Amino acid sequence: MTRLSMFSGFAALLAIGSAQAAELPAEIKQAGTLRLTVNSTYAPMEYRDPATNELVGLDIDLAGELAKRLGGLKIVWSETPFAELIPSLQTKRADFIISGISDRSSRRETADFIDYLTTGPQFFVMAGSEAKAATDLCGKKVGTTRSTSFPVEIDKWSKQNCEAVGNPAIQYVPGENSIDVRNQLKQGRIDAAVQGSETLPYAQSQEAGKYRIVGEPFAKGYQGIMFRKDDAALREAVAEKLKAMIADGSYKAILDKWGLGSNAVAEPLMNAAPQ
Repeated sequence: MTRLSMFSGFAALLAIGSAQAAELPAEIKQAGTLRLTVNSTYAPMEYRDPATNELVGLDIDLAGELAKRLGGLKIVWSETPFAELIPSLQTKRADFIISGISDRSSRRETADFIDYLTTGPQFFVMAGSEAKAATDLCGKKVGTTRSTSFPVEIDKWSKQNCEAVGNPAIQYVPGENSIDVRNQLKQGRIDAAVQGSETLPYAQSQEAGKYRIVGEPFAKGYQGIMFRKDDAALREAVAEKLKAMIADGSYKAILDKWGLGSNAVAEPLMNAAPQ
């Protein structure tokens, strides 16, 4: 992280910390509901429980606790493809987005993020793959979800670690979502895949012995709760409650429940991701 981004994150943290009893927007308070949209294909962040078909996951639990602290608001959930999450926010079909979405500078042109989880893209392969190190993937077909930041991160990593030393570039193969990408991997259409580091332990637990992680996350970022730029009041109200959840341990308890305690942030951060 650069000195500038560190300063920006620190300044944002001070701003969040100084918020005084942030008030909910009147229309949300009067309605008593939050309209939230998710892409339910990104376990363990949000997904449909195969046994009950209920919407579950870390983001679901976190949003539920925030809604309770925001005056006992009822959440009205809807589901959409990942590529439609941002349009659903911009068109006001959703009050905010909490759905495994990464804070990115390009997304901050029209939105603000309250960052609540560390993340990073990570390579993985089938257990029987010959790849032992990430550099073994140079020249190979690597799949990831097209609408995420991961295609750009793969290209950047390939240029630095493959092409710069005379090896062939990674061949990026797009997928619709993480389930699609894993299916391509299992069918042998790609040699390796990339998902957020927060999702891989769950995937491995669900299909024991099938996948093997290769190397460490090759970039660092944050997942954030995404708000419209003109919704500062709602953003500050949510940030205030999240800060209280971190302080009293309920935030960490939710992360631990989903095996992601090591991805915790010490404080809510605003627009802190450097890329």
